Amino acid sequence: MISTRHDLAVERFAARAMGSALRLVTFGASERDAAKAWAAVRTDIELTEACLSRFQADSDLSRLNTQTATAWTDAPSRLAAMLTVAWRAQRVTDGRFDARVLERLEELGEHAGVPLPPPASGIDPEAPWLQRDGRTRRFRIAQPVDSGGIGKGLGIRWALRAARSAAPAIEGILLEAGGDLVVAGPGPDDGAWSVGVENPSGGDRPLAVIRALDIAVTTSSIAVRQWTGPDGQPVHHLIDPRNGHPAQSGLQAVTVAHRDPAWAETWSKALFIAGRGEVGPEGRRRQLAAWWVEEDGSLHMTPAARDLTAWTATEGDTT
Repeated sequence: MISTRHDLAVERFAARAMGSALRLVTFGASERDAAKAWAAVRTDIELTEACLSRFQADSDLSRLNTQTATAWTDAPSRLAAMLTVAWRAQRVTDGRFDARVLERLEELGEHAGVPLPPPASGIDPEAPWLQRDGRTRRFRIAQPVDSGGIGKGLGIRWALRAARSAAPAIEGILLEAGGDLVVAGPGPDDGAWSVGVENPSGGDRPLAVIRALDIAVTTSSIAVRQWTGPDGQPVHHLIDPRNGHPAQSGLQAVTVAHRDPAWAETWSKALFIAGRGEVGPEGRRRQLAAWWVEEDGSLHMTPAARDLTAWTATEGDTT
């Protein structure tokens, strides 16, 4: 039975990890259990960074990326999971999600500081970019890959599991990394958690408030990671794999709620790449809870998103 008590303790913790703000909120926990959950989150997030960060030269991902295309590399469990999810995400999204954008990000000026090998010659663009030896858990990649949003989604998936294991008596948990979050168990707002859909144009007031329970909410937006490219033009990190350029989709941001944070990340990016004309039909066809902000600042949402929305600043379409 879901608790609706407002007098249960709420504990909050904050730090920085994975290049962004890390936040944990617990509901219905003793101070000791909340502290144990936070310690478990910090430890687990550090393990994910050590494995999947493209900004650390000694991470497992960086070591894989610096190998030649013909080399087989042992992959620890977290790297193997990321590669497997990224491979599947590319197929499920019809190529709109593609982990092989790392070289293009580097070309555009988002440098990780980790040298990459020169592009391999003679690679068939139609051949699979990922190969796995099922007997040894060794992988081979044809091009360097970026863990990106999937890495962060997996990171908070694993960290939530670690927090639950360390402090099973906690009633509810909200874990957030850089605006992407997952909630498990009841929250302080009549048994749920209130999650805002941020306005990418700025300001403290959200465009909508989601009533979230046992779900992940992630956003792909051009509001934060923008810079000036080599040609002096503004660029952003959401690369359209179909042409190698920052997506010109008619959108400012896409938010998706999904039971799993890695797949919420996948779909928020894929729908952003799909663009203004396709985000609604695609989200509806796949029965996704998606909110999107168009270039004119208007908010729109799918019917599944409408079912989770408690409040909106302005009404948008439910196409």
